[in-house]
Amino acid sequence: MIEGGAAARTAVEAYVREAEADSAAWLDAASVTYGSCVTAPQKIICVGLNYRKHAEETNAKIPEFPILFNKFNNTLNGHGHDVELPISSSEVDYEAELAIVIGRRTKHVSEEQALDSVFGYCNADDLSARDLQLRTNQWMLGKVCDGFTPLGPELVTADEIPDPNNLKISCTVNGEVRQSSNTSDMIFNCKQIISYISRHFTLMPGDVILTGTPEGVVLGYPPEKRVYLQPGDVVTVEIEKLGSITNKMVAETV
Repeated sequence: MIEGGAAARTAVEAYVREAEADSAAWLDAASVTYGSCVTAPQKIICVGLNYRKHAEETNAKIPEFPILFNKFNNTLNGHGHDVELPISSSEVDYEAELAIVIGRRTKHVSEEQALDSVFGYCNADDLSARDLQLRTNQWMLGKVCDGFTPLGPELVTADEIPDPNNLKISCTVNGEVRQSSNTSDMIFNCKQIISYISRHFTLMPGDVILTGTPEGVVLGYPPEKRVYLQPGDVVTVEIEKLGSITNKMVAETV
C-alpha cells in the first residue's frame, strides 16, 4: 500500500467503506495479533540526541547536525509482542519515539516540501542495550538486538497529523510515567530531518525514520539510581493522535 501511493490508498479506502456494512468484516480488537505496522522497510534510520532536554540529562553536547545511526529489519516488533532481553546485556533501556514512514522516493528535498514525502507516523520504542551501545564509539551493537524496534499499533496517515512537531509523547514502565514531553522539544524537527537525510542518500517508500527520544530514559539517571528493564516489565509508548504500543520484556531463550 505504501509503495502504491495515492492510487493504492484510494482503493483501500473504498474497499473499507464497502466492508464496513458487513458484520463479517469486523473483528474483536482483543483477538487481533498485531505485527509491525511497517513490514519491510528498506532502511530504518535513527536520530540520536534529538531532544534538547535528553541531551542535557545525558551531559551531551547539543549536536550541530543530526546524529544518524541505523537499525535493521530483525529489530521489527509489534504491539502486544514480547521483547527478549538479550543475555549479552544487562542494561536495556526504553526510548519513546515518533517514527516517520516515507511514502515516496525522496532525494534532495527541501525542508518546505519534506513533509509531502511522508506516508504516515507511528509510535516506536527504540530499545537500547546501553552497555553494548557504549562499548565503542559506534552505537550500532546496542541498537540492533532482535525485536528492539516495536512499531505501531497503527500507521496513521500524514493527513491526520497536520503538525508532527507538536505532539505529546510519553513512556510508562509498569504504569509508572518515565518520559513525558512533546515533539516540539526536538532539536531538528521532522522536515529538517527528512531534508537532511535526503541530501545524502535516497529515501524509499516504507523507509522508517526514528526521530529521537525525550528526557527520562534510564541512562539519564545518576549511576546509582539506574534500574534497567527486567523480565516482566511492561513498557508502553504513547503519542498524541497515534494511540499507544505496549510490549512485555522477557528473558532471552537460547
